[in-house]
Amino acid sequence: MKEYFDKLAVDRIKYRRRRKYYWKSITKYINYFLTNDKSVLEIGCGTGELIAEIKGKNKVGIDFSDKMIENAKNQFPDLDFRVMEAENLQFDQKFDVIVLSNLVGYLKDVQQVFEQVHKLSHSSTKIIITYYSYFWEPIIKIAELFRIKKKTPRQNWLSNLDIENLLNLAGFEVFRRNKRMLLPINIPIISFLFNRFLGALPFFNLFTLNQFLFARKIPSKKEEYSTSIVIPARNESGNIENAIKRLPKFGKHVEIIYVEGNSTDDTWETIQRIQQKYKDTHDIKITQQDGKGKGDAVRKGYSIATGDILMILDADLTVPPEDIPKFYDAIASGKGEFINGCRLVYPMEKDAMRFLNTIGNKFFSLLFSWLLEQPIKDTLCGTKVMFRTDYIRLQENRKFFGEFDPFGDFDLLFGAYKLNLKIIDLPIRYRERIYGDTNISRFKHGFILLRMCWYAAGKIKFW
Repeated sequence: MKEYFDKLAVDRIKYRRRRKYYWKSITKYINYFLTNDKSVLEIGCGTGELIAEIKGKNKVGIDFSDKMIENAKNQFPDLDFRVMEAENLQFDQKFDVIVLSNLVGYLKDVQQVFEQVHKLSHSSTKIIITYYSYFWEPIIKIAELFRIKKKTPRQNWLSNLDIENLLNLAGFEVFRRNKRMLLPINIPIISFLFNRFLGALPFFNLFTLNQFLFARKIPSKKEEYSTSIVIPARNESGNIENAIKRLPKFGKHVEIIYVEGNSTDDTWETIQRIQQKYKDTHDIKITQQDGKGKGDAVRKGYSIATGDILMILDADLTVPPEDIPKFYDAIASGKGEFINGCRLVYPMEKDAMRFLNTIGNKFFSLLFSWLLEQPIKDTLCGTKVMFRTDYIRLQENRKFFGEFDPFGDFDLLFGAYKLNLKIIDLPIRYRERIYGDTNISRFKHGFILLRMCWYAAGKIKFW
């Protein structure tokens, strides 16, 4: 095996032009989830083209072939390349991102390598694995026969389940899967249409060449954090005090932030009164939003939040305040990095959600699960939870999707996807509103949501 890769390093220039289109696609997709502030390790870097092109700082590439690494150093003298066996990784640091691109097929002991990777991972490290689909094995053999592709040694043709099981045995969990590229060669116009559009659609996606798995360490312990709970309130005067009275104590510290927005009743006066009434027992901040819409209110509240964890609790209390500690436990224990409330599991109270709203939510659930490559059952539940450090990163990347979401739900979900966070649903029992009327217009706002999904599809799937 080593002799093959040493020879491949000598022949690399000959095949580089043919492989450029293929590797450009992989590089582009991996870069989608990376930022320049992350440390990156590529295991099996070959002659260094991928690690040289992907984003990151303190980038390191390793390979067991001396000639591969020599070639890489000659091409990219400013990068850190090292000769090292994947089964025996020797580093005195942990990395934010670890990439294994088209490597697992050549490893003698995949589980051992994953266990070595585990030693170099911290709680937020993301593992990105790319590999060939088993469906393409005969096609690749034919390409090698006709010298369209460089001939490779016999490799492991592992299924998704095989790799996921090996990752699990090594202490990782897979949180996202994706498939890309129907045509690995560049045929003008045809490759563009097939790879950018057709290959992203259900069914056709089954026949793509490249498969991607995203994994993270399985959490081992629960940490203690402080929490900021933002409560957007418009015409919710009758619910303001109940939010305080019904909210349990949890975590290191709870900060409550009321954000009043353009109310026509006495909501603002009630918020001021409640802050004074409970000032000795609760940490309460109050403010009024500058713009309109729940999304604007949430951003205003988050801008003055100081907690480690950021939460949203709708002032209509249809998500019971008593359930908020469940969200804290889920994120504090590392079960997920973005916790999304889900109202569509348990039976609802009779008038909690109108029929058309339920149908709309189920439609958006299917659409979002496809878009975000993770199961999302309820996109519009008001309660969403994430770490403040991740929200700051989301804020810095907000221009990628734009700022036209008046609700804030899609802004946070799309942003969490772009940050490569593990998103999980947390089922809650959705209650009937006991004060006031809904601020959502089914048809007007439903049309806005469809427009946002269409726009996001271009940013997530068809690019």
